[in-house]
Amino acid sequence: MNRFLFTLVFIIVSVSSNTNKETCNKDEGVCSQKHNKYSKEANEWASKIKENINLAAQQYVPCKSANCSCHKSVINQDLAPFKTGITKELYNSARAKATKYQIFNGKLYRENECHFPARCAGVEHYLTALASKMPNLEIALNTRDWPQVNQAWGHPKAPVFSFSKTKDYYDIMYPAWSFWEGGPAISLYPTGIGRWDVHRISITEASEKWPWEEKENKAFFRGSRTSEERDALILLSRSEPDLVDAQYTKNQAWKSDMDTLHAPAASEVSFEDHCKYKYLFNYRGVAASFRFKHLFLCKSLVFHVGDQWLEFFYPSLKPWVHYIPISTKATQEEIKDLILFFKNNDAIAKEIADRGYQHIWEHLTDKDVKCYWRKLLKKYVKLVKYNVVKDNDLRLIS
Repeated sequence: MNRFLFTLVFIIVSVSSNTNKETCNKDEGVCSQKHNKYSKEANEWASKIKENINLAAQQYVPCKSANCSCHKSVINQDLAPFKTGITKELYNSARAKATKYQIFNGKLYRENECHFPARCAGVEHYLTALASKMPNLEIALNTRDWPQVNQAWGHPKAPVFSFSKTKDYYDIMYPAWSFWEGGPAISLYPTGIGRWDVHRISITEASEKWPWEEKENKAFFRGSRTSEERDALILLSRSEPDLVDAQYTKNQAWKSDMDTLHAPAASEVSFEDHCKYKYLFNYRGVAASFRFKHLFLCKSLVFHVGDQWLEFFYPSLKPWVHYIPISTKATQEEIKDLILFFKNNDAIAKEIADRGYQHIWEHLTDKDVKCYWRKLLKKYVKLVKYNVVKDNDLRLIS
């Protein structure tokens, strides 16, 4: 976890434990003394947050835009476990956990079965565009939500391509299918979120309709209860509706009212309509969040809860520089304190929101996604220690 986040969580816990409301039946002098003490601690807490933000901004070195260089370190880190080479045995271990693809003589092939056809289609959009300029290769590509090869659980390493992971997995991250097709399907996006190139334009246009000064000065979240980590914000919204508008929606896994914490399910809200609010919350889902990249385009301040789950572009984003990090264990009071801090420091909030937008706009284009695929596959194939033979059981994609 980022060292700034450790500092913040410690300070929040310390201050929050001392600033809970108390009924005071003692003499006014003692109460005044306690109030001054708590006010001093609150001021010190706020000063420390500002210090962390300033220090993070000073230490941040913007990445260069050329050749998707913002993300190249991720490729190197993910391929590092295989630096001695990828044997046929290693590939076969990966193949058992994923869908087989081959690029052979400039054509793309895939096995007949795909666990999620729409997700395969999203991946194939990029692979077909690159196939003619690629050497012969084969990869094992996982289209499930969950990564496959956990070194902490003693799994032997295997080069499985997955869209997201935590740091204890050997999986090699690739750009999610949802950059083109096959993201989560909800009523607003019945065929999946998809088409990042389209959302980049539509959400940015929505942000122009809701400039910072005209956004609602409250936090906002809509999503299903895929994780209990979201509960604190939902409950805070119920007690502080003028501060937070956060509600649970239904999804295909809904079973009972418990899945919405015994409140009526809310309607889903488009990404464009998120732009009405100054503060937007991002949580992981089953794995990494599909909404994360979209939220920045609203030019709102993004609060990112938890730092374990990754997609390939996450490491280029820096806490306190582009977004506000929050612990998954943060309480309602701690979340409230953070929101109030930024409500009281509007210029700082806007500065971080603008930096977050600019980073995503400049360094996560469709061109960057294609570039990442190209670099990843070319570096991967250099590690392969066996000759790729065309598998005649595969079907031609293009």
